[in-house]
Amino acid sequence: MQVQISGQQLAVTEALRAHVLGKIDRLNRTYKKTTNLAVVLSVSKREQRADATLAVAGTTLRAEAVESNLYGSIDRLFDRLVGQLRKYHGKVYDKHAMEVRKERLSS
Repeated sequence: MQVQISGQQLAVTEALRAHVLGKIDRLNRTYKKTTNLAVVLSVSKREQRADATLAVAGTTLRAEAVESNLYGSIDRLFDRLVGQLRKYHGKVYDKHAMEVRKERLSS
């Protein structure tokens, strides 16, 4: 999977990069067919924001999280992405199972 980590009004440190890369393993365990991930970290006066766009075979998932701490926003961002991936994986699996059932009924 290709990973792009960038910052708006923020220099992405090695610690932030390592934290994001450590969270990517959860995505790969949930669904194997992820191809591209773009993470944008930004800082304003009162909020720390993390946005992500994840390309999956067949669709694109987007999530964002705002917290008072940048590490907390990264954690919440990946929680949301994992939830979206589980939902997408369930839809793909159910569609495949439905096609198999229809095939068995027709034969």
